[in-house]
Amino acid sequence: MALRALFLDVGNTLLTERPSRFELYAAAARGHGLAVTEAEMNAMMRRAHHELPREIGGAWRYTDRWFEAYIERIFHGYLGVPRGELAPLANELFAHFSRAETFALFPGALELVERARALGLRVGIVSNWSTRLPLLLDRLDLSRRFDFVVCSAVERMEKPDRAIFEHALALARVAPEEALHAGDDLERDVLGAQRAGLRSVLVDHARAHADWNASFAPRVTSLAELAELVELLAG
Repeated sequence: MALRALFLDVGNTLLTERPSRFELYAAAARGHGLAVTEAEMNAMMRRAHHELPREIGGAWRYTDRWFEAYIERIFHGYLGVPRGELAPLANELFAHFSRAETFALFPGALELVERARALGLRVGIVSNWSTRLPLLLDRLDLSRRFDFVVCSAVERMEKPDRAIFEHALALARVAPEEALHAGDDLERDVLGAQRAGLRSVLVDHARAHADWNASFAPRVTSLAELAELVELLAG
């Protein structure tokens, strides 16, 4: 069946952080006199993400209230920063992730979206992201290029759950087999989409999956390559 819709992840698929979120958090720690490397902060952030539940006191993952608990776990729980210093620290981090200059589009991102739209496809975002995603897309001049944006913190659903893909399908008004989801995460993007009946493709900018089995799902290493795949599937 010919492709009628393209769903795209955001982080590490369409755009990347500069510097990484791990370095931004580490720099915030160093601003409080703590000698924390990017690698050390990476480990702490992953630990906190694993330890905290998806919902905290009614606050869904990646909402500001959830992030406040996340920041408290890292900076107070692990690093000993006094609670009284957490609010300005959180505001500093929130500001960083609202700025367009914190992010850079991967080469070929705009061309991919325009090519898909020229083929008559519905093109949407399906991303596990904070409530700031719509504002960020506006600041990057991307919102107008998409038919819809499904943001986990806004919708209170997240990949790899079937519900978020079904919501995107309803917005696109296509059947599962008519949609392709592209993302960088094996579980959240590739497997999550497949479980919901969609086709999926791994976007591997970092070339971390050189031994990938293409019979499982296609793998691309650039957005130009993804655009070629989309054109092929669109018939």
